[in-house]
Amino acid sequence: MCAFRNTVRDSKITIPAGIRGQKPGKPAGRGFDRGHHCTRDIIASAAAVLTAVCWILAGCGAGASAGGYGQGSVTQSGGIGTAGSGPQPQPVTRQSFYFDTVCGITVYDMEDMSEENAGKAIESAFSLCGDYESLLSKTKEGTDIWNINHAGGEPVVCNPETVKVIQMGIDYGDLSGGAFDITVGKAEDLWDFHSDEPKVPDEAALQEAVSHVNYKGIRIDEDSGSVTMVDPEAEIDLGGIAKGYIADRVRENLKENGVTSAIISLGGNIECVGGKPVTGGISRSAADADGSTNEQQEEGPSAEAQDGGQVQDTGYFTIGIETPYADMSSIVGSTPVNDGTVVTSGVYERYFTVDGKEYHHILDVRTGYPADSDVLGVSIKSSGGHSADCDALATICLIDGSAKGKTLIDSMDGYEALFILRDSSIIKTDGFEFAPAEGR
Repeated sequence: MCAFRNTVRDSKITIPAGIRGQKPGKPAGRGFDRGHHCTRDIIASAAAVLTAVCWILAGCGAGASAGGYGQGSVTQSGGIGTAGSGPQPQPVTRQSFYFDTVCGITVYDMEDMSEENAGKAIESAFSLCGDYESLLSKTKEGTDIWNINHAGGEPVVCNPETVKVIQMGIDYGDLSGGAFDITVGKAEDLWDFHSDEPKVPDEAALQEAVSHVNYKGIRIDEDSGSVTMVDPEAEIDLGGIAKGYIADRVRENLKENGVTSAIISLGGNIECVGGKPVTGGISRSAADADGSTNEQQEEGPSAEAQDGGQVQDTGYFTIGIETPYADMSSIVGSTPVNDGTVVTSGVYERYFTVDGKEYHHILDVRTGYPADSDVLGVSIKSSGGHSADCDALATICLIDGSAKGKTLIDSMDGYEALFILRDSSIIKTDGFEFAPAEGR
């Protein structure tokens, strides 16, 4: 293949005038490291598996047993094919650690599919993740966000990509009436969910931090490309939108490098390139970790294989949604995805308990304390390239609760939502395809 693209390109940037998917007549749209979006706090190790709130089912449907689906990962399968067709290329999976979470990419098919070419495409995508982390991380010294937060109110010239993500954060602040606020950084600094002995912040310190939360105090100068904080004590944290934005860019990068079928997992952000290919009627991702195959064929439109065992897009990956507080041991059900994205935000992904009271990491920016709604977890689903939007919407819906959240999603074209409530019941928008797990 030709040289792989892996840089952050200014020429790719177009700043939309509002939030995508808004219905006619509706108002336009009005961290990343420790942000208020859900990402499991994971310590990377050589044996670490991909972790994600949405699981990619390795079996065929929601009724798969515990051994039939990978916990946020797709393992490489071996030797799937039909008699006389010869072995087909195996899916190629790579994992790395960015944005305070284990990230993974599995390539199922591409132009000139081979382990070497798929590996190069994945490494290019991971290089892109590193580029964005060097721009958008709040905690890494020298990034655009770090520079803004330490500029004492002086303007900071930023990469256009940084400006674009900040503008999206402002737009979603408007859309949510301030429930989503990317200047929550100072308040979040007081909550240490990484500590072995976490504690509830001092009330006075928390209220002082909350007094600096106001996304409307961000000034963007489009001519100079600079960002200025009106309140020099305010801090930007892009944790509620950055991974979704990067997942969208990774999707573009993989497609530019010839990938036609893949799954991207950046924490709770799942994005699929194309659909799931099959060989001789057996889905590649239906292979068990030991290389054997699950003979049950994936159900759904276009599930037939072409004559001669040729690889064909079935149209669907099956994405499982984790049962809250189950420590990734079970799912509530699954949803089919074709060239789309599913982003899940949940209070159970990072939390601690003090004196019998649970404190989770998704903060209500109005109080500085964990959001208190009827929702344990929410999954937002849309077409490919909209993971950033789903990222922000998931956080908004969890903070605002199921009634207000569902009303918001119903008002937007191209988005669907599923809510898991504190009483374990599930509600969803009409267009969210969902197959409950066995026993629910």
